[in-house]
Amino acid sequence: MAKTRVLVEFGMGTSLRRADYTEAAARALRDALWRNSMNMAELFGFPKDAMIVEAEIGVQQPDQVDTDALKTVFPYGQVQIGVTQGGLDIDKPDGRGRTVMANAAISVFFDMEPEQGEPAQ
Repeated sequence: MAKTRVLVEFGMGTSLRRADYTEAAARALRDALWRNSMNMAELFGFPKDAMIVEAEIGVQQPDQVDTDALKTVFPYGQVQIGVTQGGLDIDKPDGRGRTVMANAAISVFFDMEPEQGEPAQ
């Protein structure tokens, strides 16, 4: 079988007061999910659990993100989450704290057989 990408969506999330990288990442994932109903499974005749969901999160402090907590954002699918350097931290004007911004990219794949004569993606 060939792993074929059928959807890519992007999102942005923030933690305005607590500088919580996991919460900012969760908001970025929800932002991306709310842009798409992710009904790809029905379109291809697969159960929703057959969806392979790969999420990539960008934040300034990747080691501060709890990826297990982020998996609960997804209602179904086989979820894999990676965290990398990215996003943006903005210091508060009074010097006490910062606002954290996270970016997310969600890709959805299925294991599919390409039609005869077509290359796998």
